[in-house]
Amino acid sequence: MMLLPFLGAAQIYFPPSTSNQWDTLGVDELGWCDNYVDSLYDYLSDNNTKAFILMKDGKIVLEQYFDGFQSDDFWYWASAGKTLTAFSIGLAQQQGALNINDTTSDYLGSGWTSLTTAQEEKITIKHQLSMTSGLDDISEFECTADSCLTYLADAGTRWAYHNAPYTLLTDVLEQATGQIPNFFVAQHIKNPTGMDGVYINQGFNKVYTSTPRSMARFSLLMLNNGNWDGTPIMTDANYFSEMVNSSQNLNEAYGYLWWLNGKNSFMLPSTQVVLPGKLFPNAPDETYAALGKNGQFINVLPSQGITWIRMGNAPSNLFVPYLMNDEIWQRLNGLMCTTNAVDKVDPMDISLYPNPAQDVLHVEFEKGRSGNYRVLDVMGREVLKGRFENELKVSVDVAGLEKGVYRLLVEREGSVEVKVWVKE
Repeated sequence: MMLLPFLGAAQIYFPPSTSNQWDTLGVDELGWCDNYVDSLYDYLSDNNTKAFILMKDGKIVLEQYFDGFQSDDFWYWASAGKTLTAFSIGLAQQQGALNINDTTSDYLGSGWTSLTTAQEEKITIKHQLSMTSGLDDISEFECTADSCLTYLADAGTRWAYHNAPYTLLTDVLEQATGQIPNFFVAQHIKNPTGMDGVYINQGFNKVYTSTPRSMARFSLLMLNNGNWDGTPIMTDANYFSEMVNSSQNLNEAYGYLWWLNGKNSFMLPSTQVVLPGKLFPNAPDETYAALGKNGQFINVLPSQGITWIRMGNAPSNLFVPYLMNDEIWQRLNGLMCTTNAVDKVDPMDISLYPNPAQDVLHVEFEKGRSGNYRVLDVMGREVLKGRFENELKVSVDVAGLEKGVYRLLVEREGSVEVKVWVKE
């Protein structure tokens, strides 16, 4: 994996909470490679992006809007908004309104599920935060009615990405604090940071919606460990650390509603398969991210002061959002270069064609290469692998693969290049 060069610690800048003023940094000021900007924007535009903001130490380096979208337009966070709820639950615990080890029934009342009393009382707020409630996510995914919440496993014994128990966290928050979530978030997060936005009811779901810069403000709050320009918002350091680290041992890549990179394995929504490797091969290991339907992203890289957000529609040919998140990191690795980094990193300059492919996928190198390749399906399962020796071009027989989206990982001398392609 290509790691971004360490650029050194710097004081974090915070935009005023009462105005839209925001300081900027030029790509050239950072010594980055500005010739990658246009290709990044082309990729984002081609993949239905509405807004993209990249920040270094709080200052905006790149900010671009596409397809007529404006900076003051509102857009949904989808499941990326789960992270705002996780932060709010931490604030409620900090205030003594709840404890995440409390039984959920303490706040929702007995009978909020169709489980037996003994089964229901095993479910805690922490299980809701870590997606380990044990409730049946297969039969019902979004329905929060008690009749939809049925038993599949004891709480804490099964990880499954399940919207309904998550959604009910906002009800827990309201019962614990006496404030509806929009009021609670406004008082404790939006007002001190200058965020806008609101939770909107959509069926069973509560979806947060805001301008892109408000999503960027939240990423900056996370970058500074819950402190906004000297104003302590989250002071519970233990909860903050738990939120962005493995919350259980079933899916190492999941914290409290945050996705984590750099783990030995990961699980994805709608599957019980544990996949080896890192969630985002092109991102630094310490990266943690909010991932939402159709590619709503927040990424935080603490040691380098890097945060970025993306809002938009579903990316072309990439119906699994985490793949696009990694694709963006691949392009950012080219952008965030320094003279020393360029001297040390020897990019493999891979091109794939045809893409989409039907029977044969050609992998072409600018220079002769030796190494290994692996083809992974959308669930991260290895479906093909091979070896190449000082080759300029490798032809991979993909005729036997099912139609869909795949990743090609080319590994050479400890580095990994990842390309996404489509089988027709």
